[in-house]
Amino acid sequence: MPNSTPNTTPDAQTPVLVKALHKSFGSQVVLHGIDLVVHRGETLAVLGQSGTGKSVLLKLIIGLEKPDTGSIEIAGRDIARLSRDELNGTRKKMGFLFQQGALYDSLTVGQNVGFPLARHTDLTDAQRRDRVRELLSKVGMEGDVDKMPSEISGGMQKRVGLARALALDPEIILFDEPTAGLDPITADEIDRLIADLKKQHQAASIVVTHDIHAVRACADRVVMLREGSVVLDGSVEDLEKSKDEFIARFLKTAA
Repeated sequence: MPNSTPNTTPDAQTPVLVKALHKSFGSQVVLHGIDLVVHRGETLAVLGQSGTGKSVLLKLIIGLEKPDTGSIEIAGRDIARLSRDELNGTRKKMGFLFQQGALYDSLTVGQNVGFPLARHTDLTDAQRRDRVRELLSKVGMEGDVDKMPSEISGGMQKRVGLARALALDPEIILFDEPTAGLDPITADEIDRLIADLKKQHQAASIVVTHDIHAVRACADRVVMLREGSVVLDGSVEDLEKSKDEFIARFLKTAA
């Protein structure tokens, strides 16, 4: 079950620490002084309306964008100060589930999951095949290893994307709208899968979403963004009991 007393105090082992983060694109302010802490084994849900900077935050954390000011520390290292090689090494500690699954259309399910293993490990072909089957088994897709992405549903593609995100046994997993575009039953399956995998891997996870059902299913802590600023950082219970007018309206429309 998610924790009811969230810990927002960083320590020497904190996987993700964001401090005073600012990001603008031209005159558009996207993030305005964001502070975040994510601990090992914790799932943080980042909620907010479309266009509030949720996905930009993930791109900053993984180093696809650079902050204007502020810092992002991954395992104690400010990624904005890393060389390209150092950043690539840090990225190996992170798994990323893209909103659309982002599978390679020309590769089979097994080849998609095995891609990071082929690129970043010295495993033999046999060892790689075993690891791929192990990963697909975790997401209930072991029987689909030879299928093409076009032959499986959107929900199944999300499962394969999650298996690929876990390939290098990451310390940090980033989820960008993992249930977007899915029917309620499939979305619930993905939520349960994320919650189950958290127990198995004890990774630090960030789930960017506007799906309150997903938050209830898998989050230990919730950050609510409004116009690029944090308006709440607390437990799911704190979110649901908040007297803030914006939060109350968000929850009502998202229910």
